Amino acid sequence: MRTGTRKWLAIFPEAMFADRMRSSLASLCVLLLGFLVLARAETPPAHPFEKEILAFEEADKQNPPPKGAVLFTGASSIRLWKTLAQDFPGITVINRGFGGSQLSDSIYFADRISIHYAPKTIVIQAGGNDINAHKTPEQVLADFKEYVTKVRAALPDVKIIFLNLGPSPKRWEQREAQQKANALVREYIGTEKNLVYVDLWPSSIGSDGLPKPELYVADQLHPSAAAYAIRAELLRPLLP
Repeated sequence: MRTGTRKWLAIFPEAMFADRMRSSLASLCVLLLGFLVLARAETPPAHPFEKEILAFEEADKQNPPPKGAVLFTGASSIRLWKTLAQDFPGITVINRGFGGSQLSDSIYFADRISIHYAPKTIVIQAGGNDINAHKTPEQVLADFKEYVTKVRAALPDVKIIFLNLGPSPKRWEQREAQQKANALVREYIGTEKNLVYVDLWPSSIGSDGLPKPELYVADQLHPSAAAYAIRAELLRPLLP
């Protein structure tokens, strides 16, 4: 037998082993890649407001709020209400508004920022961002009903106050849809117990039929200090 042939036979088992190892490693890599793709597909993306809710929960760990308080929740008009404690002296208030949110977000996080606190009363203002996102007034009503149902399933005696979709110069072209949503919610509230409707429109509209400029900050959307003072005046008789 030639020397070259003997050498090839001697190294052939090692070559076979190396080929098999490379093949096994390649198969393992493909398998791991498949698992990663599947895991990513099965893991839902984080909710857009998850960070805000986690911040609320961290604040609760540092300073746990008492049960039976008055909870204010909803979108940015609630989040920006920085004078709640001064506006309602003698009442324990909790602010859990998160800017840009819609009623569907209040439903999604109801367990964590509504029910969790076991409040005596909930004041909610939401729905304006829903209309701005091209949801119908009927969808606003449906979502408010779902929020009430979810909260009442855990807290059957909680009082829920709905601050309606108030007007603003920036979204003035949406007023008809806003008012229709308000009318639908008001009609529903009239058929239920322990639900209260608060109308912001009469105090927000001037003699010219337009929103009063002094009730809005520079963005022409969010309430000014004067607007919050009016809201506090409307709400005080309704709170414990």
